[in-house]
Amino acid sequence: MEFETVIGLEVHAQLLTDTKIFCGCPTRFGAEPNSQTCPICLGMPGVLPVLNKKVVEYAMKAALATECEIQPMNRFARKNYFYPDLPKGYQISQYELPIALKGHIDIPVEGYHKRIGITRIHMEEDAGKSLHEGIAGASHVDLNRAGTPLIEIVSEPDMRSSDEAVEYLKRLRAILMYLGVCDGNMEEGSFRCDANVSIMPKGETKFGTRAELKNINSFRFVQKAIEYEIKRQKALIMEGGKVVQETRLWDTQKGITVSMRGKEEAHDYRYFPDPDLVPVEIGNDWIEKIRKTLPELPSDKVKRFTAEYGIPEYDAEVLSVSRTLANYYEDTARLSGQPKAASNWIMGDLLRFLKEDDKEIEESPVSPRHIAEMIKLIDNGTISGKIAKTVMEEMYKTGRMPEDVVKEKGLVQVTDTGAIEKVIDEVLAENADSVAAYRSGKDKLFGFFVGQVMKKSQGKANPGTVNDLLKKKLAG
Repeated sequence: MEFETVIGLEVHAQLLTDTKIFCGCPTRFGAEPNSQTCPICLGMPGVLPVLNKKVVEYAMKAALATECEIQPMNRFARKNYFYPDLPKGYQISQYELPIALKGHIDIPVEGYHKRIGITRIHMEEDAGKSLHEGIAGASHVDLNRAGTPLIEIVSEPDMRSSDEAVEYLKRLRAILMYLGVCDGNMEEGSFRCDANVSIMPKGETKFGTRAELKNINSFRFVQKAIEYEIKRQKALIMEGGKVVQETRLWDTQKGITVSMRGKEEAHDYRYFPDPDLVPVEIGNDWIEKIRKTLPELPSDKVKRFTAEYGIPEYDAEVLSVSRTLANYYEDTARLSGQPKAASNWIMGDLLRFLKEDDKEIEESPVSPRHIAEMIKLIDNGTISGKIAKTVMEEMYKTGRMPEDVVKEKGLVQVTDTGAIEKVIDEVLAENADSVAAYRSGKDKLFGFFVGQVMKKSQGKANPGTVNDLLKKKLAG
């Protein structure tokens, strides 16, 4: 039996506000446990929450950037459940009247763009954090995170593979980071997702029973968790069993999902309007004011890069993954006057070096000016493309400008025909049999001769001059 996978994602994004959603406590990560709390976020009797206006504006930015419809009136509700890290015994969230509905994000799938619907975006407060490690026989609770502002972005069940889910997540994360409303740090939990996964027989239209996967803190684990869950559900059905609606945890050590609890439905939470918070009214003037603050978004930047700089769409996608990287590329393209060469050097050597050192583009010791000046040295024949690889590596290690590296290492390209001709003569003399074979019709040996000349000249010989002189010499 063939099955079709159905995936929907619930993404929680922590907003980059200085203070919490309903009080003035800071939201700084990594502070001493329970040092960023007050009677409001601790749920003490007699206190009243006051909505942080910046949270509303950040949620509006996210809604506009994902083509959602901002609702003219939205309100907060109490979501009732009892966890040790939920001090009030309920979470302030939104249910019937969220801030935004009916959006979408387009993702590339096998040569075309697939539209993934967004059901809703709503604002809510985060819970605290239970601590289990290093405490024998007990757990502690850190309430610093309680009251931290979140937006939850709920997708439609439009994804059909783990690859599509990861691509959707990457694009959503990029949008939020471009907007400056979320730092996208999955390890610290400021961008996290729950995946709802189900399968159904191919050709059916009724979705199967879904399992919700939690505790996923990287794109790689999202992919692995979904793929494992698909295999688990298929095996269960093929053996005559039934998929149970439940919440499952992703075990990173074992690479499996494990049952956590039965999956709650909305009625289990007994939602009702929060009596301490008035509804939020949003007029068109406010929406348009926020719209004017939106930056150029990744999808628009990709279109502009391909049109303005003539680079392939794939290059534009890679270079637009973050606002900082996109700006880095534009600076390099402008300074060098060679947009494609700039793209090649950034995407190839530079990003590889940064990945190996687990660094971001902001931490690069090589500036756009470094790469631009190096490209100019290649263009004017001072160094070859091969030598440039050595120069690039040295620039990354030392932060020195390319001209200084070339002078210090003696890497200036040899263009003197006499000097190059001497090297060619030596190579041909050392490989007389290969010369005879070439002249008898084995043309593919030409590359061999070029390689030997470049090796003997330590990569300094001008490749164009080498090719021209070799052809003449081999022609006899």
